[in-house]
Amino acid sequence: MDKQVTSLTEVTADYIGGSSWDDNDPSVFEMNIVGVLQGEYQITNGYGPSAASKLLQDHWNSYITEQDFEFMAANGLTAVRIPVGWWTAYDPVPPMPFVGGSLNALDNAFTWAAKHGLKVTVNLHAAPGSQNGESHSASRDGYLEWGDSYIEDTVKVIDFLAARYGNHPALVAIELMNEPLAPGVKLEDLTKYYRLGYDAVRSHTLNAYVIMSNRLGPLLQLAEGLSRVVIDVHYYNLYNPMFQQWNLQQNIDYIYNNRASDLSKVTPANGPLSFVGEWTSVLGFKGATMEDSGSFAKAQQDVYGRATFGWSYWSYKCQYDGWNLQQLIQDGLIQI
Repeated sequence: MDKQVTSLTEVTADYIGGSSWDDNDPSVFEMNIVGVLQGEYQITNGYGPSAASKLLQDHWNSYITEQDFEFMAANGLTAVRIPVGWWTAYDPVPPMPFVGGSLNALDNAFTWAAKHGLKVTVNLHAAPGSQNGESHSASRDGYLEWGDSYIEDTVKVIDFLAARYGNHPALVAIELMNEPLAPGVKLEDLTKYYRLGYDAVRSHTLNAYVIMSNRLGPLLQLAEGLSRVVIDVHYYNLYNPMFQQWNLQQNIDYIYNNRASDLSKVTPANGPLSFVGEWTSVLGFKGATMEDSGSFAKAQQDVYGRATFGWSYWSYKCQYDGWNLQQLIQDGLIQI
């Protein structure tokens, strides 16, 4: 059954016939109204091919430029973690509603990184079907659909990235998937995919590290016997009401105690390397100042510096001050 948005408030369908209102009835479908356009799926679908193409091309041409790579190199950063969507592998004519141009932007990033002595981790941030239902995974209106039926297509994307960049001097790692979310993503499906994704990378390069997100639980056993594997963990003091009730010192103490303990569990002797792939200086309690963010960042740098593969701040540039590493460095609140 084809559905068509006919106005801001109406959706029509071409189904002809009565309805039993049963879940198996093709005339019945579920919608998730998100309210605003968010994520590349909704942006491209909402604006349409022509407007979306211009919108994103303008963004790619201006948001991150070679000057940003110059800034990172000049301020002590050594690598950049770049999120990509699965449709990049089909550029310049990706499946609708996505538009072409993202692959050229990624190629530019590799060129600039090599020129300025930086390394690149390519991170599959949006897998086919969405692995977490969030806007940053380009979900279809908030739905998590990734599973066993999507594994083959996802491996093809990893194979494409490894074939294109496997021998590039700037490549340091390929991350197989960002933040798969349980219970929608099953551990057995993720484990199967990680093994196939690892093999796809190794078919093109023996040197690049393969990063596996630890979102669903310990993966240390899976990593045994594999070479140059990294376990990625993400730490935020934001999405639990507990952190919002604490003051600055309590949040800092949590980093030195709990986060340090958590990190030590994914950094075993002779095991895979550990990577704090995302963290931020943003605090959840009311009244937190930018100076508080700087103190909080210092504590996290102290602890996350123990990760054997390093850390990556989310994000380098953002319209929200606390998430904007570039601005934090310029203001002297974070020193690398």
